[in-house]
Amino acid sequence: MASAPSQQYAYRAQKSIGLVGGTPNYDPIDSFQPPDVPARTYKYSSDGRLFAYAIPTGVRIYQAESAQLLQELSLPNVVDISFSPRGTYLSTWERPVKLEDGAQHKNLRVFSVSTGEELVAFSQKSQEGWELQYTISESHAVRLVGQEIQVFRPVEWSKGVVDKLKVEGATTITLSPGLNPSLAVFVAEKKGQPASVKIFSLTALGAPPTCQKTFFKAQRSQIKWNTLGTQVLILTQTDVDQANKSYYGETGGLYLLSAAGNFDCRVTLDKEGPVHDFAWSPNSKEFGVIYGYMPAKTMLFDQRARSLHDFGTAFCNFISFNPQARLIAIAGFGNLAGKVDIYDRRTLTKVTTIDASNTSHCEWSPDGRFLLTATLSPRLRVDNGIKVWHCTGPLVHVQLIDELYQASWRPTPVDVLPPFPQAIPPAPAPAPSVEQHATVAKPTPTKPAGAYRPPGARGLEASSAYKREDGTPSGGSTPNGRFSRSPAPGRFQNGRRHVPGAPTSPSPVRHGGDQEKRGRKKKGPKEGAKKDAVAPAGGEASARPSIDIPPNGAEAVAAANGSVPPTPGGDNGLDPTAKKVRNLNKKLKAIEELKEKQKKGERLEATQLKKIDTEAEIRKELAALEITS
Repeated sequence: MASAPSQQYAYRAQKSIGLVGGTPNYDPIDSFQPPDVPARTYKYSSDGRLFAYAIPTGVRIYQAESAQLLQELSLPNVVDISFSPRGTYLSTWERPVKLEDGAQHKNLRVFSVSTGEELVAFSQKSQEGWELQYTISESHAVRLVGQEIQVFRPVEWSKGVVDKLKVEGATTITLSPGLNPSLAVFVAEKKGQPASVKIFSLTALGAPPTCQKTFFKAQRSQIKWNTLGTQVLILTQTDVDQANKSYYGETGGLYLLSAAGNFDCRVTLDKEGPVHDFAWSPNSKEFGVIYGYMPAKTMLFDQRARSLHDFGTAFCNFISFNPQARLIAIAGFGNLAGKVDIYDRRTLTKVTTIDASNTSHCEWSPDGRFLLTATLSPRLRVDNGIKVWHCTGPLVHVQLIDELYQASWRPTPVDVLPPFPQAIPPAPAPAPSVEQHATVAKPTPTKPAGAYRPPGARGLEASSAYKREDGTPSGGSTPNGRFSRSPAPGRFQNGRRHVPGAPTSPSPVRHGGDQEKRGRKKKGPKEGAKKDAVAPAGGEASARPSIDIPPNGAEAVAAANGSVPPTPGGDNGLDPTAKKVRNLNKKLKAIEELKEKQKKGERLEATQLKKIDTEAEIRKELAALEITS
């Protein structure tokens, strides 16, 4: 048996592109000569034999293992490239332009990798869905043109279309893998007509569909076939959420269909909210779904949509099986924290949790033992780079790259790799890069957020205006337990509100009796209050005292610095003995209220019972003070 290909990953940044060898050292492949100009994109072939990248002047194709240059295509303005499954053909896409002679610009081209010869060319306006879809044997190639599905034989490109099918309203097609290829065709809802998915056998396009499903709330879809090509998962979505619960549209539903037409159902999801991610296991017998409002729920289903295991709820939106179907990674990326939980599929127990914050791309290695996470631009322009983690949790490699755009493992067929061991293998020793980038390798733990304080009050002690005097109800409290706005510092003191211009007497007395009350009713509450505020005690006219009003927030700072000016109408007119008598009377009043509650059978707290026990002591102290005064 031939030796297995070496582990390798590729990366592309604004000013560089490279190939890097895998464990244990992760050394750059020196034989690879990067271009002098920035690359626009790169691709590996599905079998991992070939590597190609596009630059402004053309496309270069390499043998991936040795980094030997095989072909250079002089083709300017290429934006995207794609290999056929066996690496026989390379497709390129350029931005469409108007030609001088008025002819259509054939911007989708297909080349032979071995000879570099252009085999066929098409016009393709949109970059979305531009790639030709091949069967795994490369016997057929399929593309959607308008509402017509066109089929080609790659060995006979010159013969053109060998089969075609027109499907009214078709927007997306997805060709299945497997030896008996099927074609899933999605038709979006339009003018009140429901959306639908139809599955056709590729070898009998003219026959009726083998399976068909209609549904509403479906303007677009995600279609994922299992590895064998026998079943397909379809997630339908709308561009607008009618319930206004999401900016990103509404999830219509997740459906499971059989290519043979003997089974179809809607997957039952028991938590309200969108479907964040779903993925097939490589064994084609089960799939995982992350769904519901955060924290989202993760569930494992079998091939008949019966639930197998509930992983619980967490802040996650990404699920991926390793190529051997032994391990499952469940993670939260994007605006989530970047925690990656790895589970053993056999025991359904958690193996480890990895802290991969700021991750834009996550991918299992072909041998299923390592995870590659990358922080990419332009989503995040700082700390760009690649990290490689062992499946048991340790970080084994770090590579920092400024303005990193793309990173991925080199694909390798599972059957040419050694099988995944029965027991999860231990982690190898980390590469030297981990120690070199120790600050990046060990993320700073996040501190729990404290209570919010406005900028003007930060670094200062709390204002005394918000402190409660022992035994006295807060001046800012409201009856019946309702919330009110917080009082401004210095505006409430001992339950009494200060009104600017009011007399300084501790207990102002009104004069006028019933006549004044009638006058207040006649003039209205506002004018009556104004009269109370302006007229001093005793009915004598007096000038309004001059009060300096500080700018907004100055009172709070002054209070915090211990320099609160005396408040007119406050306690400054009372001597210390009178103040103490008043406070003791307040405490007695509070005790009487507690005793009334106790008589009514209300349950009191231990602190309230202790307060009742102090009544005798307070009365004794009050009597002594009254004798003294």
